[in-house]
Amino acid sequence: MNSLEGQFLVAMPDMEDDRFAQSVILVVGHGADGSMGLVVNQEIANLRFADILDELDLGDPDAVIRLPDTIRERSVMRGGPVEKGRGFVLHSADYHSSNTYKVHDELGLTATLDILKAMAFGPAPRRALFALGCCGWSAGQLEDEIGANGWLTAPFDPGLVFDVPVEERYQQALSSMNITRASLSLDAGHG
Repeated sequence: MNSLEGQFLVAMPDMEDDRFAQSVILVVGHGADGSMGLVVNQEIANLRFADILDELDLGDPDAVIRLPDTIRERSVMRGGPVEKGRGFVLHSADYHSSNTYKVHDELGLTATLDILKAMAFGPAPRRALFALGCCGWSAGQLEDEIGANGWLTAPFDPGLVFDVPVEERYQQALSSMNITRASLSLDAGHG
């Protein structure tokens, strides 16, 4: 199988694992040793970026309070069930550090405190999504799940990560493939 890095996994409607029901996952790593991805359409309720800055003591509390609401109230995504306490930032290619991994020409992944500080106090990437946790698959596992019709794959679209409202990302991912939920339903047409 060709590398899925930089592509989306879109859960089939009959996904049995509730953690991934209606999930859209960006594959950030895919190779012979396994795969890694981040769910991009599940917000963590009642947790905002300012809470993370506070918890990690990243900056003077007064400076954090004075941050614009667009930064303070930024959503925190549930990136997946693996390493749930670790933060990952998907961001535009205008931000780069020695710890940035290039996922796509237009997208990087950085998982250090420096990017959180940059997002808050600058210089920030033009676009960013912060997630706690990730998804992981052992060698061959993801390919097996795709072969068993657990996932659809969709090409990379930065708009799906950064522009489409979170609650619309699953439907938009399907639409990008000219698919509707009804056309995927296993029970469609059965009475």
